[in-house]
Amino acid sequence: MSIKSNSLMFYLYIFVGGGLGSLLRYIITKISDQTLLVNFPTGTFISNMLACLMLAILVVYFSAKSIHYSWIEPLLIIGFCGGFSTFSTFSNENFKLFDEGYIILPIVNMLISVTVGFLLIYFIRSKS
Repeated sequence: MSIKSNSLMFYLYIFVGGGLGSLLRYIITKISDQTLLVNFPTGTFISNMLACLMLAILVVYFSAKSIHYSWIEPLLIIGFCGGFSTFSTFSNENFKLFDEGYIILPIVNMLISVTVGFLLIYFIRSKS
């Protein structure tokens, strides 16, 4: 069964995968906060790194095998990895730029994204 990217089923797969990924990220964060007792966002770090690893494995495996399951991308890559961590998508997009021969662009994107994201949160939180 082929799923079109503008179909309700495609969006439903993203919705379910995103919900499961977000739930797992929340559980990992709660467990790490309760067990590690360190002043570092360990749960988020673990989720980010696991999502990057999972996204890379899925993309490489299904590309190398020329296997196409129309539900893999919306459910696992876009949905689950996106809900588990937007960091995985961010990292994959920067790698794509690097793989296409761009050297400076992914570095600039990483620096700007992290800096601006941090500053937005800083300014909003410091005003409250």
